[in-house]
Amino acid sequence: MTLYTKRFFISLTLLLFIASSSSGIRLEPIPYGDFSQWKTRGITESKVIGGKHKTIYEIAPEGKSEGNVPYVNEGGSPWGTSNVYAKVTGIVKGSNTVSPATHNGNRCAKMEAKLEQVKVLGMINMDVMVAGSIFLGQVFEPITSSKGPFSKMEMGIPYTKRPTALVYDFQVDMPDSDTRIKSTGFSAKKTLQGRDNAEVYVLLQKRWEDANGKIYAQRVGTGRERYNKSIAWTNGHQLPIHYGDITKEPFYKSWMGLLNGDKAYYARNSKGKLVPVEEVGWAPADATPTHVLVMASSSCGEPFVGTEGLTLYIDNIAFGFD
Repeated sequence: MTLYTKRFFISLTLLLFIASSSSGIRLEPIPYGDFSQWKTRGITESKVIGGKHKTIYEIAPEGKSEGNVPYVNEGGSPWGTSNVYAKVTGIVKGSNTVSPATHNGNRCAKMEAKLEQVKVLGMINMDVMVAGSIFLGQVFEPITSSKGPFSKMEMGIPYTKRPTALVYDFQVDMPDSDTRIKSTGFSAKKTLQGRDNAEVYVLLQKRWEDANGKIYAQRVGTGRERYNKSIAWTNGHQLPIHYGDITKEPFYKSWMGLLNGDKAYYARNSKGKLVPVEEVGWAPADATPTHVLVMASSSCGEPFVGTEGLTLYIDNIAFGFD
């Protein structure tokens, strides 16, 4: 065996060791889930609201672009973000609540809840509460209204495996506040009682489409956690995935339930139309999924509701298998 061959096998052994935790779980990294690569976009907002140059980040191959051009997922990246280029009634606005950060010399994703300010000709001031979120899927730009935000994004990607956990490194910075702000920019800003939470979830679905192009799903697997306090940087956290109907389990919370009606996310049907995915029931515990949804967010509430400054950091997202 040559010295080169020995080094190759040593390197391979180290990689295999790194890909497993001390508990023996096998990791399947999600592409771009180490958040080491980011594309930087330059958006120029309309002069009527100040004409600022806005920097917006995407989880994609390293690169830069300039111009008010809709973004489409690049380089095989499966990640969408809450960062958007909007054009409402002809007025261009950029929003950036997800950005690269550094922890111990490694890049990670930072998601922050913030109030986006819009000032029109120095006369009209509007605030829009935006949470920082990343998810498997894509956003369809430009965003042309604040109505029905889920209808402007496709949630989930094809996936047929049955992992036992979602594994990731994370940190939560939680403001000392038991109130939230609701602000859409088109109505008076309101203060709501109750502490907001950062959130991470993984949902496995079995989807099908009917003759009319409507998409339905059964929930195959569920892993969902909310964080209501600051948490120091934690490596290798495991979010368990529970299969089948979990409504009778002691850990079940109402927010782990089925997504339908106003809570339904959207996907493109075979005709290319974006339609809601209605979860109509729980799949048998041994069912095989067709799609997976993964999201991490600095808020768990309804759109345009959040606590300014609530920040979630996340890195090294992977599916775990026993």
